[in-house]
Formats: sequence, structure tokens, C-alpha cells
Amino acid sequence: MRLLLKNGRVIDPVSGRDETLDLLIEKGKIVECKPQIKTTDARVMDVSRKVVLPGLIDMHVHLREPGQEYKETIQSGGTAAARGGFTAVACMPNTKPVNDRRDVTEFIRTEARRHSPVHVFPIAAITLNLEGENLTDMAELKKAGAVAFSDDGHSVVDSQVMRRAMEYARMNDLLLIDHCEDPNLTASGVMHEGAVSYAIGLRGIPSAGEEVIVARDITLAGHFNARLHIAHLSTAGSADMVRAAKKQGIAITAEVTPHHVLLSDNHLRGYDTNYKMSPPLRGESDIKALIKAVQDGTIDVFVTDHAPHSPDDKEMEFDYAPFGIIGLESAVPLLLDRFVHSGLISLQRFAEMLSSNPARILGLEGKGRIEPGADADLTVLNLSKKHTIDVSAFASKGRNCPFNGWTVLGQPEITIVGGRVVYEAV
Repeated sequence: MRLLLKNGRVIDPVSGRDETLDLLIEKGKIVECKPQIKTTDARVMDVSRKVVLPGLIDMHVHLREPGQEYKETIQSGGTAAARGGFTAVACMPNTKPVNDRRDVTEFIRTEARRHSPVHVFPIAAITLNLEGENLTDMAELKKAGAVAFSDDGHSVVDSQVMRRAMEYARMNDLLLIDHCEDPNLTASGVMHEGAVSYAIGLRGIPSAGEEVIVARDITLAGHFNARLHIAHLSTAGSADMVRAAKKQGIAITAEVTPHHVLLSDNHLRGYDTNYKMSPPLRGESDIKALIKAVQDGTIDVFVTDHAPHSPDDKEMEFDYAPFGIIGLESAVPLLLDRFVHSGLISLQRFAEMLSSNPARILGLEGKGRIEPGADADLTVLNLSKKHTIDVSAFASKGRNCPFNGWTVLGQPEITIVGGRVVYEAV
């Protein structure tokens, strides 16, 4: 069955297109993109007064399967992604067992094909069991389907190991995604170190804990010509270093989450564990610096760092509760509200950060653009729909969301993957 989207405002960040067009889809591909397409043998969807973007890609999620299916599964996480407007996600390797060998990578891909409505791209570990000591066989894992490599949740602390990872990555054209945290500085902390942590008596995580690893790995990437992506960047100092590295021609990209540009450490005064995350919520000056870095192109990508936990995990004393929040079903409206409706960035830039940039960084051919021959992965937004975030209605198994009850403007209305409608708002 062919699919025809009529009268949508089509935005393609690759070509710069922003115009009212029809899109004809057949066999998983866009076959025509022009005004007033006529056909008699297609399902027609009128998307007048809606925005059509190339399918959104979240390149940083935790799907918990294998090993912690009580928190999330590939199926529930994929369904949450579709409801959130994402046509693809890239999942981090800190599963049980860790995705550090071929059979785990292949398991994730097989389960995704069977059960997920969206594309799932595995990210494999840099080191065996995320222990920071011995490198995985990254070339073999790439053949199995891994799109990038990260020890997310842990930093590769040993500089010699990180050097060898970068040399290996350069030789095999691999992307390293960097969790920047020096455990010698951050190990006992539970929130950002500053005036608020001192006032409420919680142990602090200093900005330096992130920034010393950012500085080290920018230096290594420059020396050894590796492609480096900084995960969940959270401090003004980190943003400044990434900006300077780009000016020097170092092959570096960076991401930021909605929570790090919407929430500050002040939100932890009530000791609500839904605000406990890693890296922690920082100060207001960091938020301003991150917003500037989004605007000037220093930060390339928005990600959710979707990290579901069971209620029992989060409902304990702040010191002992796990880090992490969910984000797949709240990120798009929150970012529209914070950045697009406020005029901080354009819809073109929004689409670039959530679609074409992650597709380019991860090397996902056919994705991140709207043109004949491209994959028919599309996200349709209703920019004028006001609604309240309600975690009880989420498809994700997780409920650890600090944005529950927030009223937002704009939402995903239709998600299309490979030419198939996998989500349509009622």
C-alpha cells in the first residue's frame, strides 16, 4: 500500500527546504516530494497545518534489555519512542550482560526487528564489561551491527586505554561516544556541587569531574585523529572546550538533554529522586551556557538519555536511589516549548539536532532527510496542540519523570517508519 501525505509543511534540514508539499511513499521510500501529487491507489493522510520532519533519531537511550526487562524492554522502549515521535533510537551497552560481544549485539537487533515499531541501533562497549581495562573487538562488533562505541555510565579512566581505543577507532572508522566523568572526583556525589548542595546537605559532584575528562579526550582526539562524541554535556566549561576544539578542526560533536537545559540544581531542594541524574542538574549559569552552545552550533544533538527505573528503585533515600530519568515521550514537546516557541532556535535547527545530525554522526544512510530515494521515516508534529505530560499514560515501563504535570505546547502526531504508520495520535 502506498501512502500519500497531503499539504504538510515539509522541513528538510539537509536541503534547507521549508514549504508546503505532498509526499508519496512506496516500499519504504519517499518516491515523490512536490506540490499536489495526484494518485488513486494510495492511503491519503491530510497533514494540513502540520509540520513534517525527517524521522527523529534519539542517539542515546537505555532500553535495559537484556537483563533488566522489569525496567524496560526493547518492545516497550520502542513503543515509547514511536509515541514520542522518534523513528529510530540508539541504545547504550550497559545491559546485563553488557553489549561487549557479537551475540549480544545480534540479540538486540533480532529482538528489535521482532518487537520494536522503530529502528533500534545498538551501541557496543569500548571495554570489556565496561571495566575500562581491555578493549572489545570493535571491528567485529561493527560487523554485527554496532553503530558506535561507548562505556556510558562509566568513563574510560585510564588514559592509555582511551588512547588505544582512539587509535583502533581511527583505523576502523568507528565513532566513540564519551561518558566524561572522573570517578576520583565524583564517586561519592549525588548532585551538583555548589551552594544548593551545601545548603541541603547532599554530597556534591563538581563540574571539574566532567571537565577534566572532556579536556583529556579532546586532547587525545586531536593527537590521534579519532571521531569523538561527548555524551550528555552539562557544564559551561565543557561547552567552551568543545567550541574551541571545533575551531581547531578536531572531529568532535556533542549532545545535550532536555533536562540539562530546563532544570537546575534548585529543583533538588525537595529531595525528589526524579531529579537525580548523571551528570547532575547544574547551576543557572551552566544552563545559559548550554543554550548558547545549542544556538551557535557547539552542541550538535538533542538526546533524551532515557533511563527507566522501577518505582521501587527510585522510592528510597536520595543517596541510594539510582541516577536517571525517562524522556522518550516528553522530550519533543519540552524542546519545542523551550527552544522553538520561544524563538531561541528555528524549526530547521530543531530538525537538524534531532534528525539530520544524529543520522550523519552515526552514519545512518538514507535517514535524516526528505527527498526522493530517502527512507520513509517521518515525524509529523502538531505545533499548536497544548497538553499536559501524564506519565501514567506512557508506553514506557518507567515513571521516573520530573516533568509529570507540565503543560506544553506542541506534540508528535504521526510517526512513520519505513513507510508504515506506527503511531497516530487519537
